[in-house]
Amino acid sequence: MLEGFQAGLSWITILRKRDAFRKAFKQFDPKRVARFGEQDITRLLGDSGIVRSRAKIEATIGGARAYLAMQAAGEDFSTFVWKMAGGKPIQNSGAVPASTPLSEELSKALKKQGFKFVGPVIVYAWMQAVGMVNDHAADCFRRKAVSRLF
Repeated sequence: MLEGFQAGLSWITILRKRDAFRKAFKQFDPKRVARFGEQDITRLLGDSGIVRSRAKIEATIGGARAYLAMQAAGEDFSTFVWKMAGGKPIQNSGAVPASTPLSEELSKALKKQGFKFVGPVIVYAWMQAVGMVNDHAADCFRRKAVSRLF
């Protein structure tokens, strides 16, 4: 959800608003967010603590609904995305790309499930954030530590 709100903005903007997002979107509980209606959208559009984009707000609500629809159909979201990644984190080296063939494939798959604001660049940033991809430079103190986690 935060990756979608970050589109076109700096990460620091989103990070500074993280607590307000958490409160506005009910601790990111998909069951609660999926029940949001027009009254909630109006409330969120008036909340200066978050990014007030109707399209991003509606995409977040739709994403919660898509997530729950997958669950109801017996498809675990985590299993769905990790299966596409080969079941383990990808250890990259060299230049950090904005997107990859995998993020493009995953983007298309998520869109088929009903998610929005999941273009390949947003998806790749999300893959990095959740640990599906380790892009730390070879000389970065975190690369080795992150590599050992998997």
